[in-house]
Amino acid sequence: MKNAHYIILGIIVGIFVASGSLFFVDQRQSAVVFQFGEAMRTIETPGLNIKIPFIQNVEFFDKRILHVEAEAKELTASDGKRVIVDAFAKFKIDNPIMFYKTVYNYQGVRIRLNKILESSMRKVIGRVPLTTLLTGERSNVMLNIRDQVNEEAKNFGINVIDVRILRADLPKENSAAIYRRMQTEREKEAKQIRAEGQEEAARIRSKADKESKILLAEAYMQAQIIKGEGDAEAAKIHNLAYATDPEFYKFYRSLSAYRNVLKKEDTSFVLSPESDFFKYLNLNK
Repeated sequence: MKNAHYIILGIIVGIFVASGSLFFVDQRQSAVVFQFGEAMRTIETPGLNIKIPFIQNVEFFDKRILHVEAEAKELTASDGKRVIVDAFAKFKIDNPIMFYKTVYNYQGVRIRLNKILESSMRKVIGRVPLTTLLTGERSNVMLNIRDQVNEEAKNFGINVIDVRILRADLPKENSAAIYRRMQTEREKEAKQIRAEGQEEAARIRSKADKESKILLAEAYMQAQIIKGEGDAEAAKIHNLAYATDPEFYKFYRSLSAYRNVLKKEDTSFVLSPESDFFKYLNLNK
């Protein structure tokens, strides 16, 4: 009976020892085996592993990409304008042993990265104007911040993959003044555009007036030429007709003159009856 108790006790102790000596490494993790505080080995391959119970302990570290969000900070750009910026950083643990010795865990690295990220943002943003954060050059600013953060983060056994600015807003007390200045600038630009438009309209009207006068003058000149040619042709025809029968033509001209002059019955003339004007009236007979 006593032997059975010893056997059962031995089995329990064996199970306890075995459970303390075996551990499983997940594919999303890396493990570091420590002995009396000293790192003995790093395990990157997933699967079942053995350690010395009671002497060695295992710490697990995430192999995935992690991120840390920085609290919103009020920073000053190179042009003196203040801006509220919050950002986040993505990183991976490259050296678990160094990571454990310097920051110990995720909470520790979050605190340290927050400080480094804030310091880097102050340095980089302090060298550029506010407009840089509102244009395509913002990506270059984030790259510069990432490089500075990564340079210091290497001391913690981590690699900073990316830094992104989530928000870049103006402080409330500055927004109204900036909006007013922007409105004034837009109004100034609008006035300039309207003035340039009016100048261009006047130039177009002047050009149109000039072209219309040229067209009218050319049209008048062409009309006069055509009229002159018509008068010349009419005179030519008239002369030809006159040359055919000069006497009849003189008679016709005299009748036309009589019709135009003797319109009223009381028309008076002081002329000699032998005048050529009365040649075809035969007044002297």
